[in-house]
Amino acid sequence: MPTLRSHALSSLFALLSAACLFAQDPAVAPQAPPNAIPEGTRFLVRLNDKLDTRNLQQGKHFKAKLAEDLVAGNGTVIPRGKTIKGHVSAVEQGLHARMMLSFDEIDTGHGSMPLIATITGVPGDHAVKEPGEEGELQRKGMSKQHEIEAVAVGAGIGAAGGAVKGGGKGAGIGAGAGAGVGAIAGLLTDHDLRLEKGTVLEVRLDHPLQIPFR
Repeated sequence: MPTLRSHALSSLFALLSAACLFAQDPAVAPQAPPNAIPEGTRFLVRLNDKLDTRNLQQGKHFKAKLAEDLVAGNGTVIPRGKTIKGHVSAVEQGLHARMMLSFDEIDTGHGSMPLIATITGVPGDHAVKEPGEEGELQRKGMSKQHEIEAVAVGAGIGAAGGAVKGGGKGAGIGAGAGAGVGAIAGLLTDHDLRLEKGTVLEVRLDHPLQIPFR
């Protein structure tokens, strides 16, 4: 017959098992402290610097300004206009120009704190693709139509090169192809990704941002 002691041990075991399951459940996330901006919060920042893949170097530092107030659970505010510092963590030039920006810290008004966040969008800039999971920014490439035109002009150059030797008619073909080459060259040389000073970025917090107490 079960004793009082065995009942107590069984209850204790059940409580410990439940506690372990609760601790291992990834869906149960710890709540942010009252003086923190919660993880997942989205907000806007405005670049202080121009970033251009044409002359951008990995590791380059940049600054931005908070474009809207951030409010913690206890009502503490990081006011808009506070400085955010970051750096370029990756950059690629060429036809598929891209860059990845990492944030370092933000001035909370009560001291600087690390800022762990990802860019989720560039509102109003239709030349930039929607960022992926890692926040990589990439310039939209040429349309399919422009790619077809580039291939057609490339083929025309070869044909024109042989026809030029044939005299006046060949020279005319060459001139026409040359005009086309100029148009496509303009498209191909303007493939850098540029974020002008004042560009607005949408950002998502990947970790709660604590505001130091006064």
